[in-house]
Amino acid sequence: MGTIRDEIRQTKPFESAAEEAVVTLLGTADRVRTALSRVTDAHDVTLQQYNVLRILRGAGPDGLPTLDIAARMIEHSPGITRLLDRLEARSLVRRLRCPDDRRQVLCHATEKARRLLADLDGPVAEAGRRSLAPLDAPRTADLVRLLDTVRAAAASSPTTDSNRRKNHKKTKKETRT
Repeated sequence: MGTIRDEIRQTKPFESAAEEAVVTLLGTADRVRTALSRVTDAHDVTLQQYNVLRILRGAGPDGLPTLDIAARMIEHSPGITRLLDRLEARSLVRRLRCPDDRRQVLCHATEKARRLLADLDGPVAEAGRRSLAPLDAPRTADLVRLLDTVRAAAASSPTTDSNRRKNHKKTKKETRT
């Protein structure tokens, strides 16, 4: 495997180094996501579902409200309620009204979910290690720092903020109709 230009058979040069970096980042993320999905798919769980179950396991016996789960997800999903519905239908999540605030629903990982996670954690971690195998520890640490910097810049981008507000308005409007 060569460069991203070779892989996507691009004959013209990229407009900028930033454009090439973004395309490379997206292509790499897709490859890593595919490698991890092979592991979770074998257990009939999506990566987003796996992420939710890990979040709930980490929350412990207190559980978490739906919006807190959504805020902690690696890949943000506007359909968190449907995601939780599917997990609840498979007895992997249970939802209970908060005793202190009846408007709030707390979500908990079930024992079945904890067993599933115990089966998945090792193979998912191994798939991640294989994806980063070409990098030694210092280069991996450098990659993490660089990606943190890119993610922070993307999160503070005016385009990102206006799109988020636009999508929020759409969701509110769709809910009313």
